[in-house]
Amino acid sequence: MNNHRLQPLLKPASIAVLGASQKNGSVGNEVIVNLLRGGFEGLIYPINPGYESVLEITCYASLADLPAPPEMVIFAISDRRIEAALDEVIALNIPACTIFSALILENDTTPNLKQRISDKAQSAGLLMAGANGMGFYNVRDRVLAGGFDTRDHPYPGNVSLISQSGAGMSGIVDCEQRLQFNLAVSSGYELTVSMEDYLDYVLDLEETKVVGLFLETSRYPHKLIQAFQKASRRNIPIVVLKVGRTELAAELAVSHSGALAGSDQCYNAVFDRYGVQRVDDMDQLATTLIMFAQTSQISAGGLVSLHDSGGERQLLIDLADKLQVPLTELQESTVSRLAGLLDAGLPAINPLDGWGAGGPHAGATMAECFTALMEDSGAAIGAVVHDRGPNSEVYAPYLNYLDQAQAASGKSVFLVANRQGSGSDKLAITSTHNGFAVIDGVSQFLIGARCLLNYRDFLLREPMKIGDTNDTKCDYWHQRLQSETMVSETLASQCLADLGIPMLQSVRVSSQDKLIAAAASIGYPVVLKTAQPGIDHKSDVGGVILNILDETHLVEAYDDMANRLGPQAMVAPMLQLSGVEMILGVSRDSQFGPTVVVGFGGVYAEVLGDVAVLMPPFNAATVKRALQKLSMAELLTGVRGASKVDVDSYCEAAVRLSEIAVTLIDTVVEVDINPITLTADGCLGLDALMVLAGKH
Repeated sequence: MNNHRLQPLLKPASIAVLGASQKNGSVGNEVIVNLLRGGFEGLIYPINPGYESVLEITCYASLADLPAPPEMVIFAISDRRIEAALDEVIALNIPACTIFSALILENDTTPNLKQRISDKAQSAGLLMAGANGMGFYNVRDRVLAGGFDTRDHPYPGNVSLISQSGAGMSGIVDCEQRLQFNLAVSSGYELTVSMEDYLDYVLDLEETKVVGLFLETSRYPHKLIQAFQKASRRNIPIVVLKVGRTELAAELAVSHSGALAGSDQCYNAVFDRYGVQRVDDMDQLATTLIMFAQTSQISAGGLVSLHDSGGERQLLIDLADKLQVPLTELQESTVSRLAGLLDAGLPAINPLDGWGAGGPHAGATMAECFTALMEDSGAAIGAVVHDRGPNSEVYAPYLNYLDQAQAASGKSVFLVANRQGSGSDKLAITSTHNGFAVIDGVSQFLIGARCLLNYRDFLLREPMKIGDTNDTKCDYWHQRLQSETMVSETLASQCLADLGIPMLQSVRVSSQDKLIAAAASIGYPVVLKTAQPGIDHKSDVGGVILNILDETHLVEAYDDMANRLGPQAMVAPMLQLSGVEMILGVSRDSQFGPTVVVGFGGVYAEVLGDVAVLMPPFNAATVKRALQKLSMAELLTGVRGASKVDVDSYCEAAVRLSEIAVTLIDTVVEVDINPITLTADGCLGLDALMVLAGKH
């Protein structure tokens, strides 16, 4: 790779170890053990005035005694000594260091040690791994810079892992030999080098086939997006385990859209935009990385699988439906081919139970059946799903099924155990390294398969073509809204309609006479709503009266509402729309900026939260794809005799709102169009809330 700014840290020519030790198991000993085990090709300088040598390497009393300054220093000393040692590192112009400890002192001063170390390192431009991390294992360049015991790492690997959890790194790196790493990093406090920096680095490594992220939060969202863009350009899949789902960034948001677009949903929007595949736990992360590391480009179609048990076949069918993994519907030619191979009574379907009566030729039949499945034009990936044998042994003949089918089809195949059990088998590791991945657990495999297929579909997406809003109208509304202290529903609807979103228009009034005149011009029946400042959700306080048929009832309703809530009101036509209530909204995320909420509205928005969050701007295809994933998506196609609604009109309205969100980014922080009713003929927003920047 070309010189990267992190090279002095991750690929140093020489390393000094402060606190080097002969004591087995100590950090100062493990650091040097790991460097030697990994085959570090540069100079190692143990530093400890108490030793003449450590592990047969000459030891020095201090950094100042070295024959030349090292390129990187690893700290294996107590927190009370770190600050002075860091001062010396900076004074010697050493460019990089690694700190494992948490930088916590008893009876510390203010600012505390962590802050002092951070300030000094940043001021000096020092590249620092950590603190409070497990270090890193740069297997490709033979730099195992960790202070804790680790396994042997085969060279070279094709998987990169960046973890903001130390245990999240070691729990996979040290416990999953089926994965071969080129670089694994525990980023720790990220005082000067962040997760995003490491991600940028591994994407430049020619061996990197897939990247895993154990993500707590992004400290530099713009850098994260830049890295995701680089990964997208280079067709390098990223699999992320993002923790912290329940923390809502929009906890105090005024609108429903703001509350629905919490920070976790915003991360989902970013992941979807750049094809990042999300998993839920460490088992899923490890399994999905194994599968990506062992696959080439995935062809069109779904999953085919071969079983030796009818019950376990049914289990896969149930789980695939739950996890939304498409199963291939076989071509007639494949069905005929299978029927000629199977014992009587076995249906020629996918998933396939091919075992039958067994016998001496059963293995050969199973291999032929799996080859037939894989050669079907609708098969994208395939799995032989069998149980392991006694002591979790992997039966070697099963691998013959994979070998034969892959040779015939050229497609990716996997050996999947319904579960591993308590034992282990070296063949699971060697087979995986040789290209036939052995996966434990049907659910884990299906989640990995879903990620493979989703990433394939991401690569096939048409490039987004984004339109422009009307600059003149946007300029007008930008100036108009900046002069307002609060936006009424009437004004919000006017703004949105003028910028291209179909909205029901209302007339704002403050007296009975004006109300009567407005209703007469609109024509009955009408809707009366409060427009009193400070009331954002009108129905919650009895501020919406529907289907008012005449002037008498209008005056009665207005007098009651004015007495309870105040005289400011609005009147609009009462439309009898038959369709589906949706929501459209804009929210401002503290990390990623404006986001757009799409999905089902009305009471559904609050009770079910059946919505998706998207990063603007986007196109109509993005909206349609998001809607298809919602649990109530069938409502849009017509259910129990209901008419199919005009989804395209809603998608176009969402596109317009996404453009508005970007254009008015410094003026409008939230928009809530709820409901926007979707009918067979189009869509119409019936209620609008708009919140201005710094004015809510």
